[in-house]
Amino acid sequence: MYYLVWIPKYRKKILTGEVKDRLEVLFRQCAEINEWTIEELNIQEDHVHMLIGLKPSISVSRTVQFLKGGSSRFIRKEYPELEEFLWGDSFWSDGYFAETVERVSEDKIRNYIQNQ
Repeated sequence: MYYLVWIPKYRKKILTGEVKDRLEVLFRQCAEINEWTIEELNIQEDHVHMLIGLKPSISVSRTVQFLKGGSSRFIRKEYPELEEFLWGDSFWSDGYFAETVERVSEDKIRNYIQNQ
């Protein structure tokens, strides 16, 4: 289990409404295709919290690359009006936060994500 957090470019508060809903669908589709388990997901207006279960055969960096890269392509294509806020080729800011989660702390992290 991993706890992940990342932000849109320039920490713009654009993860709302239809964009937020579409991102949730995209993240869940990516997880399903790759046989990952999104245990908790909370998309705030300027960042994403995710608790995800991964197979040992995939690295965290590769997982985040799939989640951020895939969603970026779709969101930029489907919502071209976001270009005024995000110039350049990416929707997400560089980098992310990742931490492994032990069973003991999993409930605490679940509670934190749910109550953001």
